[in-house]
Amino acid sequence: MGFREKLSEHYTKSYFKKYGDRLTQAQGKVISVKVEEKAILWIFHKLTVTILVKPDRSKNIVKCTYNKNKWFKKPEFMILSQGHSVIVQGLKGKKGKGGSESIQVLNVMNLTTKKQLVPVEGDALKKIQKAQKIKYR
Repeated sequence: MGFREKLSEHYTKSYFKKYGDRLTQAQGKVISVKVEEKAILWIFHKLTVTILVKPDRSKNIVKCTYNKNKWFKKPEFMILSQGHSVIVQGLKGKKGKGGSESIQVLNVMNLTTKKQLVPVEGDALKKIQKAQKIKYR
């Protein structure tokens, strides 16, 4: 193993050690998407996206929030519409805090348009779609 592989493996292990119990995903249909953009002095841009997802075969609704701050350039978010089938990967809120029932978004995979917020290498999307087809048979 080279230096880069060891370093990335170390980062992965430490991330799972810190956030492993909070990692979660929600798969279902998009109920609504709310995008809020705010610019402070035309230099600092804030993007807040709130997504409501109704998981498959469930009556619950999951609230997912994505926050991005960027200097000089406007942060971008993928195009999501009501009714799109998505997989939202993220972190659950800490227990005892105010946002414990919402998910802080790390990645969004849109299965309808086959696009991703953060590109995942390999055939991860194809594997997920194949598993989803088997699940519904």
